[in-house]
Amino acid sequence: MMKKKSISSSKASLVLFLCQMISALDVPLDSKLLEELSQPPTITQQSPKDYIVDPRENIVIQCEAKGKPPPSFSWTRNGTHFDIDKDAQVTMKPNSGTLVINIMNGGKAEAYEGVYQCTARNERGAAISNNIVIRPSRSPLWTKEKLEPNQVREGDSLVLHCRPPVGLPPPIIFWMDNAFQRLPQSERVSQGLNGDLYFSNVQPEDTREDYICYARFNHTQTIQQKQPISVKVFSMDSLNDTIAANLSDTDIYGAKPVTERQPILLTPTGSTSTKVELRGNVLLLECIAAGLPTPVIRWIKEGGELPANRTFFENFKKTLKIIEVSEADSGNYKCIARNILGSAHHVISVTVKAAPYWITAPRNLVLSPGEDGTLICRANGNPKPNISWLANGVPIAIAPEDPSRKVDGDTIIFSHVQERSSAVYQCNASNEYGYLLANAFVNILAEPPRILTPANKLYQVIADSPALLDCAYFGSPKPEIEWFKGVKGSILRGNEYVFHDNGTLEIPVAQKDSAGTYTCVARNELGKIQNEVQLEVKDPTMIIKQPEYKVIQRYGQVSFECIIKHDSTLLPTVIWLKDNDELPDDERFLVGKDNLTIMNVTDKDDGTYTCIVNTTLDSVSASAVLTVVAAPPTPAIIYARPNPPFDLELTGQLERSVELSWIPGDENNSPITNFVIEYEDGLHEPGVWHYQTEVPGTQTTVQLKLSPYVNYSFRVIAVNEIGRSQPSEPSEQYLTKSANPDENPSNVQGIGSEPDNLVITWESLKGFQSNGPGLQYKVSWRQKDVDDEWTSVIVANVSKYIVSGTPTFVPYEIKVQALNDLGYAPEPSEVIGHSGEDLPMVAPGNVQVHVINSTLAKVHWDPVPLKTVRGHLQGYKVYYWKVQSLSRRSRRHVEKKILTFRGNKTFGMLPGLEPYSSYKLNVRVVNGKGEGPASPDKVFKTPEGVPSSPSFLKITNPTLDSLTLEWGLPAHPNGVLTSYILKFQPINNTHELGPLVEIRIPANESSLILKNLNYSTRYKFYFNAQTSVGSGSQITEEAVTIMDEAMASRQVDIATQGWFIGLMCAVALLILILLIVCFIRRNKGGKYPVKEKEDAHADPEIQPMKEDDGTFGEYSDAEDHKPLKKGSRTPSDRTVKKEDSDDSLVDYGEGVNGQFNEDGSFIGQYSGKKEKEPAEGNESSEAPSPVNAMNSFV
Repeated sequence: MMKKKSISSSKASLVLFLCQMISALDVPLDSKLLEELSQPPTITQQSPKDYIVDPRENIVIQCEAKGKPPPSFSWTRNGTHFDIDKDAQVTMKPNSGTLVINIMNGGKAEAYEGVYQCTARNERGAAISNNIVIRPSRSPLWTKEKLEPNQVREGDSLVLHCRPPVGLPPPIIFWMDNAFQRLPQSERVSQGLNGDLYFSNVQPEDTREDYICYARFNHTQTIQQKQPISVKVFSMDSLNDTIAANLSDTDIYGAKPVTERQPILLTPTGSTSTKVELRGNVLLLECIAAGLPTPVIRWIKEGGELPANRTFFENFKKTLKIIEVSEADSGNYKCIARNILGSAHHVISVTVKAAPYWITAPRNLVLSPGEDGTLICRANGNPKPNISWLANGVPIAIAPEDPSRKVDGDTIIFSHVQERSSAVYQCNASNEYGYLLANAFVNILAEPPRILTPANKLYQVIADSPALLDCAYFGSPKPEIEWFKGVKGSILRGNEYVFHDNGTLEIPVAQKDSAGTYTCVARNELGKIQNEVQLEVKDPTMIIKQPEYKVIQRYGQVSFECIIKHDSTLLPTVIWLKDNDELPDDERFLVGKDNLTIMNVTDKDDGTYTCIVNTTLDSVSASAVLTVVAAPPTPAIIYARPNPPFDLELTGQLERSVELSWIPGDENNSPITNFVIEYEDGLHEPGVWHYQTEVPGTQTTVQLKLSPYVNYSFRVIAVNEIGRSQPSEPSEQYLTKSANPDENPSNVQGIGSEPDNLVITWESLKGFQSNGPGLQYKVSWRQKDVDDEWTSVIVANVSKYIVSGTPTFVPYEIKVQALNDLGYAPEPSEVIGHSGEDLPMVAPGNVQVHVINSTLAKVHWDPVPLKTVRGHLQGYKVYYWKVQSLSRRSRRHVEKKILTFRGNKTFGMLPGLEPYSSYKLNVRVVNGKGEGPASPDKVFKTPEGVPSSPSFLKITNPTLDSLTLEWGLPAHPNGVLTSYILKFQPINNTHELGPLVEIRIPANESSLILKNLNYSTRYKFYFNAQTSVGSGSQITEEAVTIMDEAMASRQVDIATQGWFIGLMCAVALLILILLIVCFIRRNKGGKYPVKEKEDAHADPEIQPMKEDDGTFGEYSDAEDHKPLKKGSRTPSDRTVKKEDSDDSLVDYGEGVNGQFNEDGSFIGQYSGKKEKEPAEGNESSEAPSPVNAMNSFV
């Protein structure tokens, strides 16, 4: 029996005791053992504290527990016993405490709302669950409301309220349109955390009648819809049109354009507000602002920085999100809304409270009769939680007395416990934000020792490696464990063994003679038990011949050997890898018992080959590199990378230098060109090799410069034309002494991030540059040109320090000096920095505008005093915009144009102005922080210019001698129109232009009728407008007068007469026949007078057409070559108008000049009278009849 100890010593021993006891009871290593041991109940599963259920489904309230004997279950509802046998709708699952409330068969979820608690009880105690609050989810409908249309002026702000119904849990809000499409959101339009839709400024495109707020209740999978909200945005142009219908011109000019506005906060209201959030939750802060242009939101934490890695910005930076908040996140958070006209801000004071959370939760306690122990329950929170204890679910103050138990605040002390002291204790830690409830049992057991490790278990290890022999045990009181070797061996003691608290025996370095039988003995006051295990020690697996580096010619054969030695009782397996991956699936790779052979080597076989040998107890590997080279000239000489140097030696060790020497390896037929020396810093970067220097290939010693406080190792690599050798074996280590830093941080800068601070940054020294332990930095600063002392602070190994409370934008002298435990680096050089900038204070004065021409102006201003810039002067910005056109009375909002002039310039040119317009401008100075105030608006006007072309020119109502012209005003008059200039000229059929006529037209005219024109004539018109400055660009158009009606009628008649169509068809047929005859006669080579044959064989049925009645008449020799009387419609002037028919024999290529010689045709013999006929006029050759033509074939 363990003797009674003091409370403090009992706690120390109890920690080790519990680790063994709890794992033995909780983890079923031996199911038979667990079935025999008694154990108080433990709650293993329960429903959440706040349990929201679906009112349409059965309610399942979980309560599962384990214990020995198995526990029974009971429930309370709203603090009183809940008799489930009296409610037909409620059942309890078998062998479980889980309740099932039948809602689907007539029950109502609302009737079962309340607070439920489960109790699991057996003969050793009672465990209780949390208070489980059952509430059915609710998704109520939207209350009906009358929604008035929202009529808002362009540029104003607008808030569309959602006001969703109160549901359980709260719904998810989103806005959509009638087509169930989500409404687009941006920096200008976004949804707030409360579900309202905020417009920083409205635009005409925001006009619509279907802004619909939806509420989605996820628990019941339902969506409720609010009535659509209508928004109508009135632009200034539409307002002017409305006003113009009722007011005078003066009133219209008084209508204000869309004005830009500085930001104001829509939510939250006021300048400050408060927010309370619980520890571990997500903190959401929101700021939404109105303004034009749309403001940009920025967040800062006053007196600190936003937590890194936990801060996120959502909803276009309008929402600040901090996850996993803690008490350190309490403070003032400021949101700043800014646009070009100014800014607005709001400060939210955040307080982080905390529901109770565990520091030390009570743990199950297993004791033997007569032992001591403690239960500790420690929790924290804000405010600090109250701790109360219960025993078996009853407040401990009214629980049955137990003389071995004493309550001391958050601790229960047990002294000299007895078996009847077994119970389940509950610790409740609560404050106004929640509670924690934990069950922990005290189980008093009196059990003789048991060994859970199987008897005669066999352990196998490799020689020279650790051996761990298990002896898992259980007993109460805790048994003492002893180990023996052999059946009658002595107890094991000494440094060659390690005895673990869980009973395991460790042999750190097992040798061959360590093999044998080991006996574990467990004993306590209730008994003793022993168990034997066997240990076998195997020979290690070794690769006695490793693969070697090979250089092989392309298309050759190479073999890597891997000969192994292993314990005869172990079965090894050999695996080959290429570049740490499987071998290619290629029949050229042949894996033998002790080697790998590659046939017909190619360039892609180049790489590292590894032989891995595995057994059930160990694994070894060896690698070699294969280099594939081109076939050398005959005789073959093998060139390869050099072998690595060896026998590295350090001599002449000094604080800052050492001499390294080595012996070169084989050159492999390629001379060594140089040696590369690398070093490893085992103190700061173990395992990383750095380049130190290199020397020629003829040199085998080198003097190396060293840095203080570096644990050096060196290696050498030989290089030839083939490549680099493998690194040599590392040299011995050499640790240099510590020293003051030799250098100071570089790139020291001082730039303020806020108007009242100075952020000093630098590049930290590398590890080996520290020259010793304890690297720190001394940061010093003082205001320049002021007789101030240096202010210094020593900081840890960081790269930034922030000086607060500085004046705005003043120069500072800054220096950063490194130091370590041995002293300071040399005095650093000073750099000049500046504290933070603020917005400029004053606007440029004496702004003057000189108008150069109608589209260009020059603006002058006086520079602002440099003291008022309060930052680095970056230049000046000129904002200018068109107010109105002097030639029109309408006004409209025009976006401002901005020109930036870098540096300290005091003038600038404004290009691209519109003539005859009124403009305004102002000038602002710019620094690194932003823009200063604007100068008073300066008004200037541009002179008249030449107008643009008329917007259109239409020509209508053509007659025989007149045309009507209509035109539109120029889109850009650019002044007062004085007149229009019209020029026109005729165009003949050859597109030649006739004389130009010019007419000046008054400016108030918009149409003109031109008379006395030629009929059926095309005219080209040139039209432009004029101001007092000159003529603008012209617009051109063409038109044609109509022709004489009688002539037009005749031309139409000839083209539609049947006889004319028939004549044309007959002419075409005759030409075809003549061509056929010509071809045949040419082939026979003879001459046949066609005329004679025609006279001899005239066909009475084929006669010439009579001209007066449309019938065929007789041929007449005298008339053969006379001009046609009526068959030609050629006018008397022998010209053919464009509209006339172009069909004629001339056009078909059969005119009088178309005679051919003997080898071409017979037409020359048609008649001998050709040369006597006039040379002019349209003449027709006499055509033979088709019958005569056919007779010529005979």
